[in-house]
Amino acid sequence: MDVRLTAWVEGRVQGVGFRWWVRANALELGLTGYAENLDDGRVKVVAEGPEDSCRQLLRRLEASGASESGGWLRRPGKVSAVTHRWAEAAGILPGFAER
Repeated sequence: MDVRLTAWVEGRVQGVGFRWWVRANALELGLTGYAENLDDGRVKVVAEGPEDSCRQLLRRLEASGASESGGWLRRPGKVSAVTHRWAEAAGILPGFAER
C-alpha cells in the first residue's frame, strides 16, 4: 500500500546540497515527490510510495549522517529536528523534484 510522507527538516539544510541528497535517496528507494526550501530555513519533503520505503527515507532524514549498508551518501548539512505526518498517497506526483 502506498502512503504519503510529509516531513519538515530543520537545521542547516539550505544551500548545502540537502535537497539533492533527498532526491537521490528518494529515487534509490523508488519514491516520487519533491524537496523544497521554505522561507523559514526548513526543507519540506513530500514523498509517496510503499510505506516501507517512505519509512526508510524518514530514518535517513533523522539519522546522524552515518551511512547505512547499501551505501547511501553522507547527508550534507546538519539536521536539528524532523517533524512529519502520514497520509494516503494521492498518486499525483511524477518523479522526484527539487524545488
